[in-house]
Amino acid sequence: MKILLIGASGTLGTAVHHALVSRGHEVRTAGRGSGDLRFDFTDPSGVTSLYDAAGTVDAVVCAAGPVPFKPLADLTAEDFRAGVDGKVLSQVELVRQGVSRIAERGSFTLITGVLAREPVVGGSAASLANGALESFVRAAAIEIAPRRVNAVSPTVFTESLPDYGDFFPGVPPVDLVAVARAYVRSVEGAQTGQVFIP
Repeated sequence: MKILLIGASGTLGTAVHHALVSRGHEVRTAGRGSGDLRFDFTDPSGVTSLYDAAGTVDAVVCAAGPVPFKPLADLTAEDFRAGVDGKVLSQVELVRQGVSRIAERGSFTLITGVLAREPVVGGSAASLANGALESFVRAAAIEIAPRRVNAVSPTVFTESLPDYGDFFPGVPPVDLVAVARAYVRSVEGAQTGQVFIP
């Protein structure tokens, strides 16, 4: 398959890129500061330009979605907007504009996260974004058939525990290889409207 991968240079994106390439897929990478294609996907016009440059693809995979982490009392209205714009609306725009840009039976795989179902202190903006995106995936799936859309919702990565483990006390981590397998399942499988929890 010809796959467009957004966020390929990050921790998760690197693992997903390796998993997809190792299975024989042709992967074009995209990001703001690195990748084959360089566009700001948090800007709708950037998404348009990205699709114009990529051409028709079989799958769009997203492994990026910035969102602020702060205690609720310190979060401003702008912080919440930044989280919604960075993680929710950017990925919604990938689907909205991409429906006419991917193959007839193509798919979208988006990224959410554990905070949609297991909140932590300082993660209110992320919980809001993840929950909204998971609801969008379920709703969009019934409208874009035969194209498919799913989300992958990992917890904290085992490989990132030294940096982020303190934010997720008692939450079981997941290996990046398991998260990458969930992306493969979404891209190569037949399910739609699913939130895969690796």
